[in-house]
Amino acid sequence: MLVAAAVVVALTRRHELVEAYHLVARVRLPQLAIAVGCEAMSVACFAAVQCRLLRAGGVIWSMGRMTAIATGANAVAGALPGGVAFAAAWTFRQLCRRGVEQVLAGAVLVVSGVLSALSLFALLVVGALAAGSGGPGAVVRPVVGVLVLCLGTGLVVLGLSRVVGFRRVVRRTWTGAAERSRRIRQAEEALARLVDQARTVEPGFRPWLRPFAYAVLNWGFDAACLAACLWALGIGVPWHGLLLSYALTQVTGSLHLTPGNLGVVEASLSALLVAYGLQPGQAIAATLLYRIISYWLLQPIGWASWMGVTLNSAPFSRSRRNRTDR
Repeated sequence: MLVAAAVVVALTRRHELVEAYHLVARVRLPQLAIAVGCEAMSVACFAAVQCRLLRAGGVIWSMGRMTAIATGANAVAGALPGGVAFAAAWTFRQLCRRGVEQVLAGAVLVVSGVLSALSLFALLVVGALAAGSGGPGAVVRPVVGVLVLCLGTGLVVLGLSRVVGFRRVVRRTWTGAAERSRRIRQAEEALARLVDQARTVEPGFRPWLRPFAYAVLNWGFDAACLAACLWALGIGVPWHGLLLSYALTQVTGSLHLTPGNLGVVEASLSALLVAYGLQPGQAIAATLLYRIISYWLLQPIGWASWMGVTLNSAPFSRSRRNRTDR
């Protein structure tokens, strides 16, 4: 189906594709190197999130090795159908093989996913504010407003959960509902396991700041790669709509409708860039160059990392608690 769609696009958009080809053929190498560097920093920041969470759980982990695992997991997620689940399972297995307790490994994966989603949402909010009320922002801003309201409500509920009386009422209501419904009881058990996993990571507010900052930088450097691709092609960067276009594309890509989101990212990002002032040929060229760097270049590197990590089972983590005991 992807091949058929590619053929249709090639026939109906051949003039834009020719223009995009000429733009890519004249790419500026220094700016291209900056784009590659931004993408490398994005991958490193993604690995740093999990590395910091492991450290908060009492395990000292090599940043280089964590980057290798993150790159390998990214390759699995981008190449296989249902790759995200396979990537998470593979990462979990590699952490456990190297001495990380299963509860902590599961907590790191869950918390890093939550931090990644929250940081992308933060970029979406900033992008919607920067884009103004014109273009796609006119549709997105009300939706973002509702999501912000929901998030604010959740934070209020979280604050009230510290009140003993509020917790007692919620517990009594939830217990009564669980007695009447087997599904609610199963959801309660799953939520309890998730909370137990999250509690294995160091509690408090400050320990979460650095992992969250790394999660924001992961998306930020990836967006900077897109901006650098436009710069390398000699295309004016639509700063007012760039961040919103990027964030919406990543939200669409999170659905994983195709392996590696092939076709989904290209179509959505190109259309959004056109909506914010680029010519179709320019938008296609920027999207293709960005995808070459952020997807196709990382695939062989990721699979090489996957092979090396899979074949090498030597432990490379140290327990902070054990080191203190000695």
